[in-house]
Amino acid sequence: QVQFVESGGGLVEPGGSLTLSCAASGFRFDMYAMSWYRQAPGKEREVVATVTAGGTRTDYADSVKRRFAISKDNAKNTVYLQMNSLKPEDTAVYYCNFRGGGVYWGQGTQVTVSS
Repeated sequence: QVQFVESGGGLVEPGGSLTLSCAASGFRFDMYAMSWYRQAPGKEREVVATVTAGGTRTDYADSVKRRFAISKDNAKNTVYLQMNSLKPEDTAVYYCNFRGGGVYWGQGTQVTVSS
């Protein structure tokens, strides 16, 4: 069964940094492009960043370009999101999933940016 377990969220001041992790299982991780998504209160879920199956190419939403970095460790079945220069508008629950989304979603990890 496909499973995603996100971790690493927390409360951070504006300008701070966090690194999120997502442990994946139940499928051939090295064969799939992966994305990080986020959902803020009262808003729809949006894609934040995407990495190709081999981890060689990445793509970002305009709102996070030059601040966030996605990476993929196929040996550990884990995808990461390094977040720098965090802003209050980055506050959301963050999820990982296949590029394009999927049926199974993890519980997400809460990121709160506030002074």
